[in-house]
Amino acid sequence: MEMFWYLPTMGDGRYLGTTRGAKITDLHYFRQIAQAVDRLGYSGMLVPTGHACEDGWVVASALMQATERLKFLVAVRPGGISVSIAARMAASFERLSSGRLLINVVTGGDPVEMKGDGIFLSHRERYEVTDEFLQVWKRLMSGESVTFQGKHIHVEGAKLQYTPFSRQSPPLFIGASSEAGHEVAAKHIDTYLTWAETPAMVAEKIADVRARASQHGRSIKIGLRVQIIVRETAEEAWDSARRLIQHVTEEDVEEAQSLLDRFDSVGQRRMTQLVRQHRNTLEVSPNLWAGIGQVRGGVGTALVGSADEVAERLQEYAALGIDTFILSGYPHLEEAYRIAELLFSRLPVTYSQPPAESEWTAMGELLAENRKPKA
Repeated sequence: MEMFWYLPTMGDGRYLGTTRGAKITDLHYFRQIAQAVDRLGYSGMLVPTGHACEDGWVVASALMQATERLKFLVAVRPGGISVSIAARMAASFERLSSGRLLINVVTGGDPVEMKGDGIFLSHRERYEVTDEFLQVWKRLMSGESVTFQGKHIHVEGAKLQYTPFSRQSPPLFIGASSEAGHEVAAKHIDTYLTWAETPAMVAEKIADVRARASQHGRSIKIGLRVQIIVRETAEEAWDSARRLIQHVTEEDVEEAQSLLDRFDSVGQRRMTQLVRQHRNTLEVSPNLWAGIGQVRGGVGTALVGSADEVAERLQEYAALGIDTFILSGYPHLEEAYRIAELLFSRLPVTYSQPPAESEWTAMGELLAENRKPKA
């Protein structure tokens, strides 16, 4: 089981729905979290994307030299950026970090936010763009000169002067719950991500994605994104869960749910549906609590319980074929330590390893910014 952490670039604190107990989420705080996670043995860290977050590429680049082993899962948004420009950014990060880049392919989810970014595409069209984007992306990463005319993407003679050392794309991740998303994952993606739904719901998604991947002659890894509230006893854990939302009002919930309803993300709709179906207790399956999803977009479910209980639930997800777990908890610095202390010894965790040294070669300046100098 490979454990990742989450970097809270859209804010952090001890409670939801209030500034009480809030953290100053600046570069110093991000560095504290990244260095803690690096030393604790987490393999990677998800750097989120969207208008509510600090820019993921800027943040990850700032933390690159503050860490030694940690891999950064950073978002690329097809349709929001040129494929060749995104590929250059990724190749440079991959080279300068000695291969510590992972790519989170994000198609969007909030139409209002996307319109603000100049993206006026339907859900189906965004996945068409993503399919074309990844076709070009992989060819660029391999060192090809690419001319491509698709329905949405058109490039002529696109090429990377500096490819990744491996001459292949950094590993690709995607979180998607729609049929179109599953098909893109099956064709292109290395690790398919799902938010923590009930084990039966997750198993159904995994089966569909793997069947589609098999039709394309591919295999695919599976990852789970989940919040964690773990304590030495179950009573302490559930008390912490209740305290986390003690400042959230009914008005907060109504406003948040109204905002989330405008999303066309199938995954988000499934998450909000879990919240509404279990509004009385918010426990949607043993130890799986949807209280966070009342006011938070994205993963709104948390595993809550004693260390033994949460470890058992994570093992149940692992038995479905999941080997990558992206965890988080409030506040994120303290909980990174607590979760590593209470859970890692109870699970078959694959700890982070130093990256292999990449062999740099001396080179002169390109002639007219296009031709390599003679040897």
